[in-house]
Amino acid sequence: MRPRRSLARALAAAALLPAGTACADGSPPPAPPAQAASATPTDRSTTRELRVTLDGRPVGATLHDTPPARDFAKLLPLTLELEDFHDTERVAALPRRLDTSGAPEPVRAGPGDIAYYAPWGNLALFHRDGPAPSADLLVLGRLDAGPGQLGRATRITLEAAPSPAPRSPS
Repeated sequence: MRPRRSLARALAAAALLPAGTACADGSPPPAPPAQAASATPTDRSTTRELRVTLDGRPVGATLHDTPPARDFAKLLPLTLELEDFHDTERVAALPRRLDTSGAPEPVRAGPGDIAYYAPWGNLALFHRDGPAPSADLLVLGRLDAGPGQLGRATRITLEAAPSPAPRSPS
């Protein structure tokens, strides 16, 4: 066991050596590794607020600023009947397919994500972690609802939230 532990320490130290020498000569540090594709896009710089009710109860929600999410917003207002799909998501058919051109890189859907499954043209509300990232599944936004509430939901109403009034200069 000792030789393996020593080898692991030596490898870890060797991995840090290039980073330390790059900083010592005044050059910028190396870029951190890219985040794994399984991260949910919760930090989009621009989002659009929605008014949403799940089974008549209001919940907060936002859409990401992506071409497919903007196309989805054109369908609003919507009221959809939800069905269970594999005890992971609640799904409903949309009135038309979304334009998926310009979609961001695929990510793994997680609890609270609003997603679009392109092959079937349906909306999916995840209450558990979804499948591996796929170009067929586009995360459109987020719901501020717990897994229990999402897992039992049978009806969702989505509306565009009114834009805030412009502030007058004071």
